[in-house]
Amino acid sequence: MKVFVTGVRGQLGYDVVNELKKRGMESVGVDIQEMDITDAASVERVIGQAAPDAVIHCAAYTAVDAAEENRELCRRVNRDGTQYIANVCRDLDIPMIYISTDYVFGGQGVRPWEPEDPRDPLNVYGQTKYEGELAVQNTLKKYFIVRIAWVFGLNGKNFVKTMLNLARKNSRLTVVNDQFGSPTYTYDLARLLVDMIQTDKYGVYHATNEGICTWYEFACEIFRQAGLQVQVDPVSADQYPAKAKRPFNSRMSKEKLTAAGFERLPSWQDALGRYLKALAERGEI
Repeated sequence: MKVFVTGVRGQLGYDVVNELKKRGMESVGVDIQEMDITDAASVERVIGQAAPDAVIHCAAYTAVDAAEENRELCRRVNRDGTQYIANVCRDLDIPMIYISTDYVFGGQGVRPWEPEDPRDPLNVYGQTKYEGELAVQNTLKKYFIVRIAWVFGLNGKNFVKTMLNLARKNSRLTVVNDQFGSPTYTYDLARLLVDMIQTDKYGVYHATNEGICTWYEFACEIFRQAGLQVQVDPVSADQYPAKAKRPFNSRMSKEKLTAAGFERLPSWQDALGRYLKALAERGEI
């Protein structure tokens, strides 16, 4: 099986290509240098020449606050780029995995979001990812939409790396304690995505690591596992103003994964431990 992967220089795309190689599967990985997803002709040409059996679409505009001031660019990447890729997958009659986000939901309440719940994004990023979902759903029959949250991986910036960097310069930090969700380790997610693309169990899924925490609890566990002495003070989100509104509730139900026979991701604490070990082996901490 030959799988075409977008966004290979990002956190998830990097791990997806590695997972495919590990399993002896052929991969064609691209980033903006090889294929500008906002250019329909480029998308059609590059994917057409690769002639893959499936596409895992990891590329996205993910700068949540910057998106508020760069609406059109964000929309071109997250909606239009996704539409162009979906069009090619339709024409080639191949399945596509589209990576989406907890930000498509309104973020209120306390119950975990179900995959089929109504979508009501709070910010530009969430709105454009929602529009990307619609592009996939309205174009293809063979698709997986996989919503993730609080992503961390080796290749790129993320909350874990930010906390570790801040801890080098500060003995005391404040972290938001009224937003709830589940971290997602791209190494674990990549394994699930490669499992998925080899099936025809199409649909919308949620795929984060198991367990719920706040950003404050996540930070405390990072420092505990890294053996760093840092005083962490919990604050409310309104004490930490940002351009884009964030959801308070990013809990997501993964029961559909179980029902489809997919293996759920390990606990986020377990994933964090393995991630910190991987960073250490690379000399990054």
